[in-house]
Amino acid sequence: MNIVLIGYRGCGKSTAGRLLAQRLGWPFVDTDALVQHRSGRTIRAVFTDLMEGGFRVLESEVVAEVSQLDRHVISTGGGVLLRPENVTRLRRCGTLVWITAPAEVLWERILTDARRRHERPETDLAAGLEVVRQALRTRESIYRQSADVIIDGSDCSPDAVAERIETLVRTNDPSSGKPA
Repeated sequence: MNIVLIGYRGCGKSTAGRLLAQRLGWPFVDTDALVQHRSGRTIRAVFTDLMEGGFRVLESEVVAEVSQLDRHVISTGGGVLLRPENVTRLRRCGTLVWITAPAEVLWERILTDARRRHERPETDLAAGLEVVRQALRTRESIYRQSADVIIDGSDCSPDAVAERIETLVRTNDPSSGKPA
């Protein structure tokens, strides 16, 4: 089984995921990085050239691949669960951990992310916080229904998030494959 990190952009999936993978001694996989590698373009360029629909097709292809892995920490894009087939595949391959944070925290992190200007989808600075709030209203029920574990990442470091997840994994019965 894998540990699959889900949540909105800026919640800390990639950063905490790398730290968690190191703690567990497992490989780390980032689906957005794989989309970039396979397409030869940044996420921003994929969104510009193929629109969101084209990005979601590429993302689903990557999810189909990574869902075949075992004992990996997988960081997913914020909208990966918008496609039901991705939810099904990811739930079959591992424990889904939703890293949460309020819209204001996510927006602040998005603004300070150096990759935002070159790699990430274009950000409307004037409407950004409201865009994040609206996306969370749309996605929260999907995240909640899909998640096996929910971790609040709003007021702690990525290392603390990784530690919380590791504790859940290590205290779990290894034969069950999923944290309690």
